[in-house]
Amino acid sequence: MSGRVLVVGSVNVDLVVQADRLPQPGETVLGGTFRRFHGGKGGNQAAAAARLGAPVVLVAALGDDEFGGEARAALAHEGIGTDVLVTLEHTATGVALILVDRHGENQIAVAPGANAGLTADHVRSGLGRLGPRSGDAVLVTHEIPTVAATEALRIGRESGASTILNPAPADGLDGSVLALADVLTPNRGELGRLVAADGRRSGRSASAPGDPIRAARRLLEDSDEGPGAATAILVSLGASGAILVERDGAAVEIAAPTVTAVDATGAGDALNGALAAGLAAGLGLEEAARRAVVAASLSVTRAGAREGNPTLAELAAALAESR
Repeated sequence: MSGRVLVVGSVNVDLVVQADRLPQPGETVLGGTFRRFHGGKGGNQAAAAARLGAPVVLVAALGDDEFGGEARAALAHEGIGTDVLVTLEHTATGVALILVDRHGENQIAVAPGANAGLTADHVRSGLGRLGPRSGDAVLVTHEIPTVAATEALRIGRESGASTILNPAPADGLDGSVLALADVLTPNRGELGRLVAADGRRSGRSASAPGDPIRAARRLLEDSDEGPGAATAILVSLGASGAILVERDGAAVEIAAPTVTAVDATGAGDALNGALAAGLAAGLGLEEAARRAVVAASLSVTRAGAREGNPTLAELAAALAESR
């Protein structure tokens, strides 16, 4: 029997302008088109897992504004369980302002709103009602307060569930938090910041290794706080795919299929949601990671951080074609 994906993270409304190019500081670029999407890393990753057939519940905070009602309805429409969502009074729902150029590259500014009000108590209450267990995957994003993310990982670890931490943004995370995750899923830049921060804390050189495999191995060694510490890091490399580095020293490079990118926003969320769905379905880590890379590649072929997530049938077709 497949486990569940329990996501703890953020929910935003994305206000997106598609333009020919991204503006330089102080510059105005005209001629763009505007669209509104539902986003936030928690919501996006939950949707990615749900579209791949996983039973998904989201622990997150919404505002009591119009955007909050829209966001709740959109999550339910994706088949995501919303019973433990928290609505905060006199608070705005999170909003992301996103610029996307003709190549699919983006710039993003986020006003976290209710996401910043998600507390450790909210997480304890929500996960307490859900009862994580062995076979589940607890997927935690870091667009929420670190104390809330830490509590989610702690509960997931103690319950025997697989714990995944997407350290985006990477600021404010130390070894005690990283060690609660079975799998860390940074991109190359986030991995560098984690390694540099670890170096500063340990009194060693604060520079991060340029090679992602070397950097991941260093972080796995330094985050080792005894049995149960992080066992693997899946480093996302955009169009180049990903690298899976495990504590035993094994490193597997996973190539991404060639696609025409329309909007790269949310590709990392698609990867994380698909990874969690694979682990909850009982797949091994490497197989789940390979599926996740293909899912992320498919997600950039359509506009919208959440709307681009592939369905299970689309992923299966792409996997069959790549064999």
